[in-house]
Order: sequence, then structure tokens, then C-alpha cells
Amino acid sequence: MDNIAGTKSSLTWAVHISVALLVCLWLFPTVGLFVSSFRTADQISASGWWKSLFPSEQNLVLRTKAPGEQVQEGELFVIEGNLFADNDENTAATISVWGTSSRAIADYTAGDEADMGDDGRITVQPNGDYRLVNDVEFSGRRGERVFVTAETPPAFTLDNYQQVLLSGNSTDSMAKAFFNTLTVTIPATIIPIVVAAFAAYALAWMDFPGRALLIACVVGLLVVPLQLALIPLLRLHLGIGIGKGYLGVWLAHTGFGLPLAIYLLRNYMVGLPRDIIENAKVDGATDFQIFTKIILPLSFPALASFAIFQFLWTWNDLLVAKVFLIDATGETTVMTNQIVELLGTRGGNWEILATAAFVSIAVPLVVFFAMQRYLVRGLLAGSVK
Repeated sequence: MDNIAGTKSSLTWAVHISVALLVCLWLFPTVGLFVSSFRTADQISASGWWKSLFPSEQNLVLRTKAPGEQVQEGELFVIEGNLFADNDENTAATISVWGTSSRAIADYTAGDEADMGDDGRITVQPNGDYRLVNDVEFSGRRGERVFVTAETPPAFTLDNYQQVLLSGNSTDSMAKAFFNTLTVTIPATIIPIVVAAFAAYALAWMDFPGRALLIACVVGLLVVPLQLALIPLLRLHLGIGIGKGYLGVWLAHTGFGLPLAIYLLRNYMVGLPRDIIENAKVDGATDFQIFTKIILPLSFPALASFAIFQFLWTWNDLLVAKVFLIDATGETTVMTNQIVELLGTRGGNWEILATAAFVSIAVPLVVFFAMQRYLVRGLLAGSVK
């Protein structure tokens, strides 16, 4: 009965459910990171990102105005203001309970008056307005502490992105690291594609001695660990005078990406119709003309597939950048290394870390979704005849 038209087997449903679960496992953290990047530190500490559209309850420690701003009303000395406005908090919050001690933060409800002894008497309203009165003049340099439990409405801010992208502080700013990463990634993606395309055409359609051996070497290089070549390659760069710079990291990414690029493109090109190449040769076309006018246009899916892999790898790379690019001034710091620095200096500022992380993944997401239709076609190149 499973083969009747219009019915689906249980295996088909299992595949669909598995795909849906994989999509959700990838999508939920990405959406969470995106939402958290627009929230404040207090909101992130008070509730998860999935509650960002609902009011949240927060415990805040606020201060009244300093005694220097007191005014005298008859025989009383008065300090008035708004706890939220005076402390640069969300003025739309609503106070439910409050207290004057850290051991009793819910002794009073909004509108009650609390006796603070020699420090006077204070009344706090639901909207944060307070009135602190005393029979004698207030002294000291700081205001009184008030512990409030407030319900804050959902709010989003662009301050995190302004601090991450436009901050003049090189420790926090991702703008310089963003352009440094583009400087590394774009050439490190284009150079291997150009070199690998020529090599793949030669291995696929040109007869010369040792071709089979070269193909075997390319396949063998696919299993060589990247970490195994880092130190010898760095010593080679230092020996020939390249040192640590953009040229060195471009060549390193090119060398590490070429085996996969040549293997992928060669498998695709060898599956192209032989009649097209032979007819072009009969018409007098040279190998270069065949390559540029026939092979390259037909190989665009494979080229796009490798471009996605190479771009994502170089954009998210930290190890190669640490070895071949790191410097003391931070002028060539890439985004992955900048995020590591933020983890050390901003370990508790989750709103800054979430924003920096989303800025880092935004460009790969755009590249992937723009070219993902070519990904499967390129990966399946040469797998079937």
C-alpha cells in the first residue's frame, strides 16, 4: 500500500521530521543571538530571549538625589525626584514592592512610606517618583539606596550596535576588525578558485605525463591536517621575507584550500559533455578559449559551491589568523580574534558579546543564502554519471 499514488511512506515522514529538527536546532540559537543583540544587560540577566516580547520583573538598586539638591519647605528638608530618571533606567517601568535594605527588599508596596531613622522618611510611588523628607538637614555626598522590584515593558535598543561598530575604543569596536576580515577573506577566496580552476581543467581534459599521479597527490592532500603544516609554513614565510601579514595569510589559506578546490572542480569538469569540447577543438578553439568560454560558464555551480566553503572557512578562521596575521597593535586583528579579546575584557557584558557575535555571522549568512542553491549541485558534481 505504500506505493499507492498520493501516499507517503513512513520513511519519507521520518526524513521530513529529521530535516525540520535540524533546521530548528540551527535556527533557534541564531534567532536568540539576533534578539539578544538588541536587548540591554538588565533584560538579558532578567529573562531569556524567548521572553523578550513580554514584560519582565527585575530587582534594581537605585539611589535618590544627593543631599546637595535638597530644598527646605518650612521646617522640613525635602529631596524629590524619580528613581528611574535619576539612575538612567527605563522610565516606563512600574514598581510593585521596594525596600531600604538588601536583606528586606520587599518590605513596602508602592505608595507606602518608610521610616529610615536619622536619614528621614521616604515615599515611593509605582512610577518611581519619590519624596524624601527629614526634620534636619541631609548630610553626606551620595543619595540613599532604594531596592525596588519593577516590571519593565519589552524594549529594544541600537546602543549595542553603536558601541560595537562605532565605538572609538579599539577594544570594543568591531568596525576595524570587520574590514580586516574582509581584507583577508575576499582574496583568500578568489585566489584558490582561480588557481584551482586552471589546475582542474588541466587534470580533467589535458593529457600529459604524470596526470594520474597528480590526481592521487591532490586526493592525498585532502587528509593532511592543517595543524601539521602551520609551523613549517610559518618558518618558510619568515625565511623568504613574507613574515606575518596579509600576503602570508592569503598564501596560507590558498595552500590549505587548493586540494579541496581542485578535487571538487576536477570532478565537475570531467563530467561535462565531451562532445562540446571536441567540437570546439575541431572549430580551432585553443585550450584557453575552451576554458574561459565553455568550461568556466558551465562550471559555475561547482565554483559557487567551493566559494561558499572557502569564504565561510576563512571568515570564521582563528587559528591561521593567530599564526600568520596577529600583531601587537591590533591593526590587522580579524573578527574572530576580536571576539576572543571581548571575552576577556567584556566577559560579563552579554549584550556586547551577542552583538559582536551576530555581526560576525551576518555576512556568512548573507553569502550562504545568496548562493545556497548552487551548493548541492556543486557537492554532487561527478558523483553520478
